[in-house]
Amino acid sequence: MDTKSKPAALTQDPHALREPKENNLEIAIGHEVRALRKKLGITISDLASATGISMGMLSKIENGVTSPSLTSLQALASALGVPVTDFFRRYEEPRNAVFVKSGEGVAIERRGTRAGHEYNLLGHIDNNTSGVVVEPYLLTLTEESSSFPAFQHEGMEFIYMLEGEVRYRHGDQLYYMKEGDSLFFDADARHGPEELLSFPIRYLSIICYPARG
Repeated sequence: MDTKSKPAALTQDPHALREPKENNLEIAIGHEVRALRKKLGITISDLASATGISMGMLSKIENGVTSPSLTSLQALASALGVPVTDFFRRYEEPRNAVFVKSGEGVAIERRGTRAGHEYNLLGHIDNNTSGVVVEPYLLTLTEESSSFPAFQHEGMEFIYMLEGEVRYRHGDQLYYMKEGDSLFFDADARHGPEELLSFPIRYLSIICYPARG
């Protein structure tokens, strides 16, 4: 992307305050009802017929506007083929955080390790609520490392140079990168450091891809 062009408007406000957790119960239930209904490929009208709950009430439940009764939850669970407890799954999921002190990242063997690329995983959260897997790495390359512009994997990747200089390939483009430079790209194209110019080389690599259900 041209660094001078502006990205499309982002819809999420990172500073927006959410309602207290107890007020999110209806939203969590509604999210699960809608997700299960769509997974089965049925309409609100179909679900209304199967449960005896009006379409208007179902719409309110799915949008988290109202708190469904236990009788309604039991009817929904029966129609959707799940236990009632499934509706509370998102509400009860823990929101985790991982803190890694300097120098304590976990050394990982990945494609490129044999070329002398040292990977340190800086954190990993299983079963998060976003539906996205994020792998943050600190990469270190030395004079003993080899160039390796042949990475290719699913998802998106963001790299940020901390130290050193490289010529980094993405597809048929080469980018000269030094401290403070960053690159954000579709990781399905061949990519990686093609020329190692100034040592030591250290950069953050953050890989994101959909969680596998």
